[in-house]
Amino acid sequence: MRRIKVTLAYDGTDFHGWQVQPGLATIQGTLEQIFGEIEGSRVHVAGSGRTDAGVHALRQTAAVSLANPIPVDNLLRAANRLLPAAIRILAAEEAAQDFHPRHHAVSKTYEYRIFRGAVCPPVEWRYVHHYPYPLDVERMMALAPLVEGRHDFVAFAASDDREHETTVRTIFSSRLEIAEGHMFYRVSGSGFLKHMVRNIMGTLLEAGKGNLDAAGFEALLEPGCARRAGPTAPAKGLFLLRVDYEG
Repeated sequence: MRRIKVTLAYDGTDFHGWQVQPGLATIQGTLEQIFGEIEGSRVHVAGSGRTDAGVHALRQTAAVSLANPIPVDNLLRAANRLLPAAIRILAAEEAAQDFHPRHHAVSKTYEYRIFRGAVCPPVEWRYVHHYPYPLDVERMMALAPLVEGRHDFVAFAASDDREHETTVRTIFSSRLEIAEGHMFYRVSGSGFLKHMVRNIMGTLLEAGKGNLDAAGFEALLEPGCARRAGPTAPAKGLFLLRVDYEG
């Protein structure tokens, strides 16, 4: 058996997230169907993480084990011929037999995009959260770095995702920028809880609206915080930018 590492991009609009769900279109399910056709038997495709329904990826990482001797360049072309246009394999390469895209990842980077203009162009509507209302952008920019470091993010986890062995995560970088009528929130970390990035974004928006100050934001990062952050920002504005590995 060969272990193949693939880098892929997808428009998550019409998919019910990454993880296989019976009777629903998912990224993992679609990949397993296509690689299964190439292999001639059922296969399992492992991903670096589970993106939510409607979330997009510019560079997601996955891996599949195949007995088929097809060269990786041919595998890439064959997969892209069979995949729907919303999913594309960008690169494929041989990997170590024990390679796992989630366990071996050292960091992940997400970007959340908000369109600030009065009228959102139709070509952007599927990929941004349209928010044309007044915001204290300077406050939001000042608060964004507060999540950097090692914190308990239980307040930022989805309500059905709080039973992890630990809700502590390490964030390497958290920045909010304004450019050409857009707001971009980019965050890198060792790992993320379900809805965590969208809840951070939603909390920053609450701060921008004047509903949360620095002390209130920092209180959400206290260990075992019983309060809920949020509200959760819409999925369509979130992109997985890349997954990084050692070497």
